[in-house]
Amino acid sequence: MGFGRKVDVPVSDLSVIRGMWEVRVKNHRQRQKKEQQRVEQSALPRINQQWEYRIYCKSLKPEEQQLLRQYLERSTRAGTQEYTGSDQQQDLQGADVELKLQLDGDSWTEFPSELRWRTYLREWHVTGTKICRFPEFLSLFTQLVVLQIPKNLIDELPAEIGEDSNPRRFQVVHVFSVCTCETLLGRRFLQRVGQLTGLRELNVSYNRLSKVPPELGNCENLERLELAGNYNLSELPFELSSLKRLVHLDIAQNRFVSIPVCTLRMSGLQLLDLSHNGLSDLPQDMDRLQQLVTLFLHKNNLWYLPHCLASISTLKMIVVSGEQLTCIPTRLCSNPAIKFIRLCDNLANAEKKKEEKKEKGKRRREPGMEEVKKDGREKEFIEAYISTLTERDTVPYSTTKVSISCLL
Repeated sequence: MGFGRKVDVPVSDLSVIRGMWEVRVKNHRQRQKKEQQRVEQSALPRINQQWEYRIYCKSLKPEEQQLLRQYLERSTRAGTQEYTGSDQQQDLQGADVELKLQLDGDSWTEFPSELRWRTYLREWHVTGTKICRFPEFLSLFTQLVVLQIPKNLIDELPAEIGEDSNPRRFQVVHVFSVCTCETLLGRRFLQRVGQLTGLRELNVSYNRLSKVPPELGNCENLERLELAGNYNLSELPFELSSLKRLVHLDIAQNRFVSIPVCTLRMSGLQLLDLSHNGLSDLPQDMDRLQQLVTLFLHKNNLWYLPHCLASISTLKMIVVSGEQLTCIPTRLCSNPAIKFIRLCDNLANAEKKKEEKKEKGKRRREPGMEEVKKDGREKEFIEAYISTLTERDTVPYSTTKVSISCLL
């Protein structure tokens, strides 16, 4: 072809080309899904997984094989059991308790290594420890429903909590059997590790998080997310917009200067706690949260509330700080269906807090567990007080918290 030759290139509508490719992609995904279902229903993958598991067991050390045998024998018992690590003990409780892990106390600095063999657990409750990171085998616990890790030293939320499954990683899945341990080993097979899609509650409040992984948006069954008191947390990834089943979001006591964009796309949200942040204004499209019932806005830098809040028909309670707020829509504060609560600090406490801030600026001090617990107790106090107001027909125009100390 010569350089001087002209070539006519057909020009088509881009929307037509885009629609054509979308249809092709949709058909391709449907074929993949059907093929995956066919493979899952076939017996060959199971046979292959059983042999792979036998090869895996041969590579284990004698100590690891012993732990595996103990786990298999314990799993065949009737009823459910609880694994607890309180006071450095790993005792099994009664058969009627739920499948959950409990660790508490500052003597714990990391998760126990033998926890990897207890993938049947459905709940983790770890509070007040010195643990600073999640175990590398967290993704093995695909049956987790509740993950409560408040008041620890966790500095990173792993991406594996919602990361897509890796075909090269496997999880041990139990198949009930009887007789000897050798028979038990032969009747078990491997299953590929997936994301924690069954997770419904995640609480990592009062830790040291500075960011949230975008992969958390893949946990679409999540109903309750608590990220309060992490101090360095100032934004949420847009990928969390896919959490359509989320009804409770708590991001109080952080460093948010604006409401995260993903929050306004959580259509099922019923409770939103934005207190103790650096918010100076609210977006004009807050009425996108058409199922919102309770909104916490106190301890921010707000001086007005947008009129769009009055358009949320499900809204029943708003909590604000009464000192700086000067512009409030009449439809909010005079609506008998909405409990509009103003919280005010008394002058003595306000001056005391200013002096404490000055002293903290003069001397450098690392935040410890006492400071975290203090903030947590204050939040619990406010929540307990507000819960009492929900049962009353009317609420006071403003409320001032008074601290009283008694010497016994």
